[in-house]
Amino acid sequence: MGRSFSDGVDSSGAFSECNSDRSGEFSPTSNGGAAHHRLLISCAADYSDDVVRDLISDLESPSVPIESQRHAAMVLRLLAKHSSENRLKIARAGAVRPLVALLSHADPQLQEHGVTAIFNLSICHENKDPIAAAGAIRPLILALKTGTPAARENAACALLRLSEVDEHKIAIGRSGAIPHLVHLLETAGPRGKKDASTALFLLCSTRENKIRAVKDGIVRPLLELMADPGSGMVDKAAYVLNSVVAVAEGRAAAVEEGGIPVLVEMVEVGTQRQKEIAMLTLLEICKESVTYRTMVSREGAIPPLVALSQSGATRGKKKVEELVELLRQPRAAEGGEGRRCRG
Repeated sequence: MGRSFSDGVDSSGAFSECNSDRSGEFSPTSNGGAAHHRLLISCAADYSDDVVRDLISDLESPSVPIESQRHAAMVLRLLAKHSSENRLKIARAGAVRPLVALLSHADPQLQEHGVTAIFNLSICHENKDPIAAAGAIRPLILALKTGTPAARENAACALLRLSEVDEHKIAIGRSGAIPHLVHLLETAGPRGKKDASTALFLLCSTRENKIRAVKDGIVRPLLELMADPGSGMVDKAAYVLNSVVAVAEGRAAAVEEGGIPVLVEMVEVGTQRQKEIAMLTLLEICKESVTYRTMVSREGAIPPLVALSQSGATRGKKKVEELVELLRQPRAAEGGEGRRCRG
């Protein structure tokens, strides 16, 4: 999920991979956990095609009791969690559409198992298009909005995985996922915040989704996370912000929400990675605006930027020097730009 400095940023290692669901609810110490734990261990093994087809049949049959459907969905979820071979086997057996049907189910536990099974299947690249073609995007967004905490987090991961295919990014954005991912970023626990930020980072690789994310209020929670080292989200939030400031709407929102002091402080006291991403974001903000350059300069950005340019560890040395040069340029045009803005 990384982008190299040749593209302006290097996000390698900053984001979670969402490689499988975290089945903490199946621990031996949870209610009914011993039986579930034994099931989880048994599901680590490959199951026969006949067993998979029987499980799918239980999901599709209207006469099967809901408890049996929950069991079938849970077993498929766990089979898909533990084996890439099982992910292909389950999808090829026809499980995708009945699992997608569970995403809108009124029973919260059945919905959660359906969401998580779809997420686990989506880890396999060959399954992404069939899942999207089965109409999973909108009901995943519904689960992201209304599901249990685990369903919401796993729905974010499923959307993250689907968004690794370029054509799905636009569909996910246009279907209304972004405001719910922003809400998850604001309100979820540590895992939910990480998954939401990763999904937003991928979705915001398109201009359309960057603009949509800014309109949906992404900038303020990003800045709040960047200003809170204890959040464990500083790097992730900084990379998402760097993505959205590539559009004018994002730059304006970053300045209006008080982003310049946050970014300058990050250049001063952040880790090397944080200093570099903050510098690149300030450069993007300053490139086309004398007013913004003045604000950044008055915030005291030049000394820490000069120190960063002299650091042997800085990979973006030319970028730092470009930003320092911009900030030191004569501000003759400032008055004219200011009058135009006031006019």
